[in-house]
Amino acid sequence: MKNIIKENLVYIIIIILVILIKSFVVTPVRVRGRSMLNTLKNNDIMILNKLSYKIHDIERFDIVVVKNNNELIIKRVIGLPGEKISYKNNELYVNGKKVKENFKRVKDEDLDDYTIEGEVVPEGYYFVLGDNRPESADSRIIGFIKKDNISGKCSYTIFPFSRIGKKK
Repeated sequence: MKNIIKENLVYIIIIILVILIKSFVVTPVRVRGRSMLNTLKNNDIMILNKLSYKIHDIERFDIVVVKNNNELIIKRVIGLPGEKISYKNNELYVNGKKVKENFKRVKDEDLDDYTIEGEVVPEGYYFVLGDNRPESADSRIIGFIKKDNISGKCSYTIFPFSRIGKKK
């Protein structure tokens, strides 16, 4: 038995390291659906950085993985705690000031003159939207997202190979 363990110790260590890294550092996630078009496509595989928000703050326009009930969904952070978010003529306003969205999104005519419920994002919560606003179940439907329900940040697509790279 000792010989078997000695002979396979390197493999056992590698397996333990892989499990620890996948559990606590990074893991692949698959995009499900069309809610993040044009930035992400259905079945794209991204790397979820689970440590990012233990070291850095969540920032506007980060692409994040959110735990919603028993499902993981990928959305973009639009509103930070304490902010008033509104859309006028499909333009984002934060605390009454126009903010440019530097990513490709599908415009939604229903966003004209849209203001979030409750006016201000509560402390410890975030307002998230999909980039494909007409087809996204996001904070407009599921409400503000508690920080504890954000699993981490997704910045890199790793599959399909034709789409490898950093996503903004």
